[in-house]
Amino acid sequence: MWPNRRLIDLFKIEHPILLAPMAGAMDFELAVAVAEGGGLASLPCAMLTPESLREQVGKFRARTGKPVHLNFFCHAPPVPSNAREHAWRERLKPYYRELAIDPGAPITASNRAPFDAAFCSVVEELAPEAVSFHFGFPEASLVRGVNNAGCIVMSLATTVAEARWLEARGVDAVIAQGFEAGGHRGIFLSDNLARQVGSFALVPQIADAVKVPVIAAGAVSDARGIAAAFLLGASGVQVGSAYLHCREAKISNPHRAALRSAGDDGTAVTNLMTGRPARGVVNRVMRELGSIDPSAPEFPLAGGALAPLRAKAEAAGSGDFSPMWSGQAAALGRAMPARELT
Repeated sequence: MWPNRRLIDLFKIEHPILLAPMAGAMDFELAVAVAEGGGLASLPCAMLTPESLREQVGKFRARTGKPVHLNFFCHAPPVPSNAREHAWRERLKPYYRELAIDPGAPITASNRAPFDAAFCSVVEELAPEAVSFHFGFPEASLVRGVNNAGCIVMSLATTVAEARWLEARGVDAVIAQGFEAGGHRGIFLSDNLARQVGSFALVPQIADAVKVPVIAAGAVSDARGIAAAFLLGASGVQVGSAYLHCREAKISNPHRAALRSAGDDGTAVTNLMTGRPARGVVNRVMRELGSIDPSAPEFPLAGGALAPLRAKAEAAGSGDFSPMWSGQAAALGRAMPARELT
């Protein structure tokens, strides 16, 4: 319960609020605004190269002296399957024809890179205040590099078992991601979505199971959610969807419009967009193909075949094929500057 200063003291921030690292939906501008508002800034790195990561951190450092945390994916690279990718293209072929796109044209591979030695070298060079991981934890040699850089280390858990697994490997804090949360599920010890846990049940059980601070993520979009997280045993919250309403977010017009009209039942967990389960606003392709399709290629390859459809639809003002990530409480967000919201 409040007052609980574990997270404030750990990160040396004013408010126990972490900006969720939302790859493809934000850059240093949103991070700066949240930092200046007193929260912990985040820079998502999964869609960056080492060079563009240096650029983003440089721009952040030029605007503020506040702490920043870098977030990386640590998934296993996919094993390409011509048969599966062909089946996926066939599944999408009617949409290609409808939008007058050549279904046989080459597609650009999706660019989500796991944490590796090159990224670790950049972390050691830049020495951010904190680093977090999604989809588990990197190998021990990479973690040692992050530790040697003096970074606070966090990772995301969707079950108590995952939280205990992470604590045993030396994390300084656990982010407890409830099933309500928007974006990619951080699930890594299992692939059984049916056994994923909601925030109200997950946060207190993780708080009881580990000694490190717990950060609640999922359905936290206003002060009531933050207060509830403390009552459940969290030391802070990670907020994502609420910040997508802010002008600093880099999302498409269809995505912004979808958030404005979002309802409690307007999202679903889908693997269509990337090949890995993630929660977003239900759109046409999710309605017509079903939210989960076993023919979707491995993460992140599924997104490649959708990219031409997405580009053409968004140009016409539609989010029919776009990954419009959102949590179940997105309707509680308010359109205002991110610093003021924080």
